[in-house]
Amino acid sequence: MFRLETPILELVVRGVVIYLMLLLLIRVFGQREAGGLGITDVLIIVLLAQAVGGGLAGDSQSITDAAVLVTTILLCSVAVDAAAYRFPWFSVVTKARPRALIREGKLNHRVLQREFMATEEVLSQLRLHGIEDIGEVRYAYLEPNGMISVLPAQGGIQDAPPAPPRG
Repeated sequence: MFRLETPILELVVRGVVIYLMLLLLIRVFGQREAGGLGITDVLIIVLLAQAVGGGLAGDSQSITDAAVLVTTILLCSVAVDAAAYRFPWFSVVTKARPRALIREGKLNHRVLQREFMATEEVLSQLRLHGIEDIGEVRYAYLEPNGMISVLPAQGGIQDAPPAPPRG
């Protein structure tokens, strides 16, 4: 059960290659479906679930194999975040940036096509922000977490977060 069945180097290389491949694929295919979680959060959850699956089910992997994979995946995540923080050029490759869906009241159809978003989806999000007309929007961004933020044309902040509770 605790015996290492796969060479450590092989487990580490597998973990690094899978992490980087999935990170690249997620960046290529867009950020819209991420919802409230950051895309790297989703990536880590999926990889960790897969890594420990064999160890939990008693397949060909031992618990030690799963522990090495989990450690490798978490270290990759920390290393990518640290490199993105330290080297701005690396951040451009690995971290999603906000994408302007609306600029000065005009829809950016190129971004809508890239993210496979219909105009009606954007209008729906504007209504949730209390805006009925695209002309009332200075900028609307698709944020890295998949949410849409809106800056109204009159310069006010829409949907400011609530004040923290007192007490």
